[in-house]
Amino acid sequence: MIHLDQKITLKEFALTVGKILKDAGIDAVLTGGAVVAIYTDHKYQSFDLDFITHSSLKDLEKAFEGTGFYREGRYFKHPETEFFIDFPAPPLSVGNEPVTEFREMVSGNQYLKLLTPTYCVMDRLAAYYHWNDPQALAQALMVARENEIDLKKIETWSREEGMGKKYGLFVTRTREKPISDK
Repeated sequence: MIHLDQKITLKEFALTVGKILKDAGIDAVLTGGAVVAIYTDHKYQSFDLDFITHSSLKDLEKAFEGTGFYREGRYFKHPETEFFIDFPAPPLSVGNEPVTEFREMVSGNQYLKLLTPTYCVMDRLAAYYHWNDPQALAQALMVARENEIDLKKIETWSREEGMGKKYGLFVTRTREKPISDK
């Protein structure tokens, strides 16, 4: 049984889950809003962690045996935290492009494989581009302003997605001063 503190951060939780999966031989990549939370030092908060893997549900259930995690519908939960895990269907892609680069984090004996900041921005922009999600644009901007990203790669991908105009808005907004709550 893994003991989690109610005060655990999303990043600490993700590292714990990543280690469980890696120890079970499961290759899984964290994507979605949880990556935004990690790259913005929790300025954005998410409670669901989306891991993409080709492993079966049976293999995932086996990996979590004895850890305190339990399956509830399509999610895996732990009684000591509000965070929960989802395993959306593969493949891992942003728009029409497969994700080919990843970042690995290690903290002590914990481990996490996640999208790079560039792919995180592309992931959020895909939601903005294809579903007109303004919150996804805000998340992309947060990550872009606080991390080194490959703007040329994002521009090329955006144009291939047919989203040159929306990309232009994104680039303009990255140069703006972030809005403060103060």
